[in-house]
Amino acid sequence: MINMMPINIENQTFMAISVQLPKTNLLAVASEKGYIMCGALDVGLLNNTLKDRKILAGRAIGVKTIEELLDAPLETVTLEAEEKGIYRGMIGRKALMKMI
Repeated sequence: MINMMPINIENQTFMAISVQLPKTNLLAVASEKGYIMCGALDVGLLNNTLKDRKILAGRAIGVKTIEELLDAPLETVTLEAEEKGIYRGMIGRKALMKMI
């Protein structure tokens, strides 16, 4: 099942996406410029193979719900995210606010 719903953080709207798969969930919250995602995100691929796309993204591991994703510290971030002041350990919702 795929669930999509808008969520508000500090009066800004983001899109939360949850994909329920056997034995796992894929979770992401996106702005128009970037996104945070669960551990399935391959930041190395974004930084290396897709570097020219300058993708603004961060990954949190061990999260099972959208709320956990928003409250989790980011385990890794893309090079583009670092340039925008998003860093490893930053809480998901704070990173999203830098992606607007």
